[in-house]
Amino acid sequence: NFESTRYVAEASASVGASLLHLSSTSVYGSQSKIVDEECTIEDLNPQSPYAETKLREEDWLRLNSKKLGLKFVTCRFGTIAGISQGMRFHTAVNKFCWQACLGLPITVWSTALHQKRPYLDISDSSAVIQHIIQKNLFNSSVYNVLTANHTVNEIIDMIKIVYPNLEIKFVDAPIMNQLSYEVSSERIFKTGFKSAGSINSSIKETLSLLGSRKPT
Repeated sequence: NFESTRYVAEASASVGASLLHLSSTSVYGSQSKIVDEECTIEDLNPQSPYAETKLREEDWLRLNSKKLGLKFVTCRFGTIAGISQGMRFHTAVNKFCWQACLGLPITVWSTALHQKRPYLDISDSSAVIQHIIQKNLFNSSVYNVLTANHTVNEIIDMIKIVYPNLEIKFVDAPIMNQLSYEVSSERIFKTGFKSAGSINSSIKETLSLLGSRKPT
């Protein structure tokens, strides 16, 4: 991820193109209160190699953009939820939907049920990209982009609307990103962007698409 970001940044600068850099809200890690982009580097607490790499990408762009003559913006996306042609099933919402549709118990880390995380409806992710291009917001800023903060339990309750007899299996896994954090997206809202997505709606659409059995 890091080398790809560097190559694309250098290529963008060489042709005078602006760069929209996608980072992740996972760079925040565990926090005792709601956090925003003013959080200092010292206060950031990434809990996984992925999050550490995203933070390294941000640092590199901040340190090298002027030398390259590169205009860029960084968006820290929440965990994506919703249907796309290239959707993945290793992150919370889509994984839970996949398990529910297969009639499998939802596997939840034993410490995670009431932890809060930022989630992003995929329609909001494409809308914010369009907004940034139209507003020419390539101003070296960092913007949190999310639809809502939810606990894992709240996500499960949304799935239970369709699958009320859903089973939960608690597991212990050597995963680093097990901590709770809540993120503010006020900075991007102040530019005129409005979140129109819904995690609940994205879950219903995903379950409808993937459903291989009738709801019980």
